[in-house]
Amino acid sequence: MATAPSVSYSMTVRLEVPASGTAVSQLTTAVESSGGSVTGLDVTASGHEKLRIDVTIAATSTAHADEIVEELRGIEGVTLGKVSDRTFLMHLGGKIEMQSKHPIRNRDDLSMVYTPGVARVCMAIAENPEDARRLTIKRNTVAVVTDGSAVLGLGNIGPMAAMPVMEGKAALFKRFADIDAWPICLDTQDTDAIVEIVKAIAPGFAGINLEDISAPRCFEIEARLREALDIPVFHDDQHGTAIVVLAALTNALRVAGKAIGDIRVVMSGAGAAGTAILKLLLAAGVKNAVVADIHGVVHADRADLVDAASDSPLRWIADNTNTGGPDGVLTGTLKEAVVGADVFIGVSAPNVLNGDDVAAMAEGAIVFALANPDPEVDPAVARRTAAVVATGRSDFPNQINNVLVFPGVFRGLLDAQSRTVNTEMMLAAATALADVVSEDELNPNYIIPSVFNDKVAGAVAGAVRNAAKAAGVAVTGATGA
Repeated sequence: MATAPSVSYSMTVRLEVPASGTAVSQLTTAVESSGGSVTGLDVTASGHEKLRIDVTIAATSTAHADEIVEELRGIEGVTLGKVSDRTFLMHLGGKIEMQSKHPIRNRDDLSMVYTPGVARVCMAIAENPEDARRLTIKRNTVAVVTDGSAVLGLGNIGPMAAMPVMEGKAALFKRFADIDAWPICLDTQDTDAIVEIVKAIAPGFAGINLEDISAPRCFEIEARLREALDIPVFHDDQHGTAIVVLAALTNALRVAGKAIGDIRVVMSGAGAAGTAILKLLLAAGVKNAVVADIHGVVHADRADLVDAASDSPLRWIADNTNTGGPDGVLTGTLKEAVVGADVFIGVSAPNVLNGDDVAAMAEGAIVFALANPDPEVDPAVARRTAAVVATGRSDFPNQINNVLVFPGVFRGLLDAQSRTVNTEMMLAAATALADVVSEDELNPNYIIPSVFNDKVAGAVAGAVRNAAKAAGVAVTGATGA
């Protein structure tokens, strides 16, 4: 699938060109003929003989950016100066910082912020530990915890390489929900060690956001931490994705004129995200679901599952899906399973389906091809026959993006001082997110709001806060509870 130039591969090239002649127009022509896009052209110095120009260029990849630079280098009369990768510049020195909420201007300020005045606050918390939520940053702080074992589409790159993603997550928490989040990158991939470390640091946080931890370890880590801690533990790769998918599906079904209890859903991918999506869809009312992984359709009699442990995630899928419809239990391939299906949801690998497969689905088909950067099926091809198409990408309509959910979910949990997060809260979050799209706005290319829609975080937070209160897990007297 062709990729358009993106700001993700944006660079600024400093050039010196003759003040007269066609050099400037040649720059633009060279970039565009190489498949790039000029997004800015600024004269930073001018003389009778020479101009110094900063040209900002969007490319499709790092290699493509290098090719464009070489094209510019070859223009007669042009001297190439510094080349700056704008994405790397944004990460220089990290993307987040700590700031004091109170100025420390004199001795009085110092004596209250720190010693001796702080001792009185310490003793108040020692006498009543619940006061930590009121008198410390714990009230508004989330730990973003990873071991670097499943980072984006990059795989097991380790904790230091995962840090830029966790910093970005923390920045999004602050931008969209005014939550102070801290990246915690652990130099271990031992399940027991991770559980013990997170338990040990938990007193300083009001919530734990697990991030980019590989399956199946992530299931056990989350379950054990939820059991051990009195603060909510939320694995965003699982539950954030699931909530956005359910919200988008709710509105896609409105477009297609179908009911959630009547549809047949086929999923590609049985990892962390796929399992969480499946569980939330079943809780929301889906009755007929089939899942396929790299070995084909999951079913209870598949050779690799017959002797699988009863508590394994894949065995759970086998026992709770593909229970038999008019044609009995499906045992074939993904391509065979999608024939006649109402909904396809992919959280797996690129190009596992083609246009013919989408055309073989039911009338008014819904396709969520969420693999990044290359989806399970080319969205442009899927749109030829599907009623609604969504992806995980920002350059197509209907982007399924977790940032629509996790800031609002944690804002609601923290406001309620909730001690856990449960399915009812996730269902409430999905409903609230879907409802942000009004009936007048709803159409096949707009089933999910923009991440910059200022209604999103508040709507999700309110729904989660109310669900926590209804479940009896909110602290009496907490903000909004």
